[in-house]
Amino acid sequence: MPNSTFPRLVLAGLSGGTGKTILSLGLTRALSRSGRSVVPFKKGPDYIDAAWLGLAAGRACSNLDPYFLDRDTLRSLFAHRAAQGDIAVVEGNRGLFDGMDEQGSCSTAELARQLSAPVILAIDCTKMTRTVAAIVAGCAAFEEDFHLAGVILNRTAGERHRSILRRSIETHTDIPVLGALPKLGENPIPERHMGLVPDQEFGSEGYETGQKALDALACVAEEWTDLDAIVRIAEQAADFGSIPAPLWPNPKSRRARIGYVLDAALWFYYQENLEALEHAGAELVPLSLLSDTPWPELDGLYLGGGFPETMAEPLAANESIRNHVRKLSEKGMPIYAECGGFMYLCEALEFEGRTYPMAGVFPVRTQFCPRPQGLGYTRAEAVLDSVFYARGDVISGHEFHYSLCVAEVPGDLSFSLKMLRGKGMLDGHDGLIMRNTFAGYNHIHALAVPQWAENFVSACTARR
Repeated sequence: MPNSTFPRLVLAGLSGGTGKTILSLGLTRALSRSGRSVVPFKKGPDYIDAAWLGLAAGRACSNLDPYFLDRDTLRSLFAHRAAQGDIAVVEGNRGLFDGMDEQGSCSTAELARQLSAPVILAIDCTKMTRTVAAIVAGCAAFEEDFHLAGVILNRTAGERHRSILRRSIETHTDIPVLGALPKLGENPIPERHMGLVPDQEFGSEGYETGQKALDALACVAEEWTDLDAIVRIAEQAADFGSIPAPLWPNPKSRRARIGYVLDAALWFYYQENLEALEHAGAELVPLSLLSDTPWPELDGLYLGGGFPETMAEPLAANESIRNHVRKLSEKGMPIYAECGGFMYLCEALEFEGRTYPMAGVFPVRTQFCPRPQGLGYTRAEAVLDSVFYARGDVISGHEFHYSLCVAEVPGDLSFSLKMLRGKGMLDGHDGLIMRNTFAGYNHIHALAVPQWAENFVSACTARR
């Protein structure tokens, strides 16, 4: 059973775009370079930042979200992960108190309360001086049972600017300033339509280039923040209290082989989704849609999200794998596809004025747009029975897609989900069904939909 005194902290911002992700990556890598075993977490439904945090720490990152997970599940996931290292670093999302409503439900501050974790706030100080003290004082007093343990000033203009900011905070508040970062001339990790560019695409030697970028951010953190003070704050976190039992105490023996695509096109998977399948009895086999290497014998197939649009040309060129996936579906293999995986199962993908053929399982196409077509938390009700869900099941998830689904004959399609919250594919529906293939824009977290992994593996076992 984990010790309840493990060091931990939450890094938060006043809004999106304040630089907290770059700071989180720099601090995580700097702490790792100091010889500490860092356990990374990302608040909210986010694959890209989580992947970079995992790369910075040298271990898989877990996502924490009060929308998906009840308090006991969230605390169990955190505690049993955090106990594996020396210090846990949680990157928040959006603004510190921003949630789903005016009460701030599911906010980063709410997550910090559930974890009894101190918060370090990153503040973009562009064109601001004494006002920063009012902001810090307001945040510290805004909610009860909230521990603002320090602030890090970001995008400061020079020594005079940093001095005024620091003196203002020290004069008008008792919150320590733990660092003051200058404006970076260039972001070592470029961004595009869905956030940071993933390391899979970051240059021809993605892994090595990503490591160099993270080391550059670590150097910034080491030079401009007080790492020793930050560690002391984490070590002085309040006692965590009672720790819920492990999430998967009795894994089942192997009973089915499920392939999951893990390449530059599709790689959005929550670590817990893969672990849930394994604990339900799946042997997981990583696959690629970009290689023409023959696949092994499988009982099921999992196609996660990703960036099929940026890999559309090589995906289309790999005709043998496209045909193979379509034939697997035609033979009734259980196939589960989320967002990017759904785009691959369509007839075609339209991107930047070109149309690329895809696997052709469903008689629809997807069209990439300049603005998001679906964004945020979702809630859906299963209106059809499938091997994955029973009619009446309510599924919590999220969507974030720039593509839209285009159907020539919508009446010929079978949708298994009715959206109660969120956009989905067409007319408030999601989850296309064809034989035992399920595909939708909706992403799920396995711990929020506990029947999913067991149903998936059981369907594969029955087919086997």
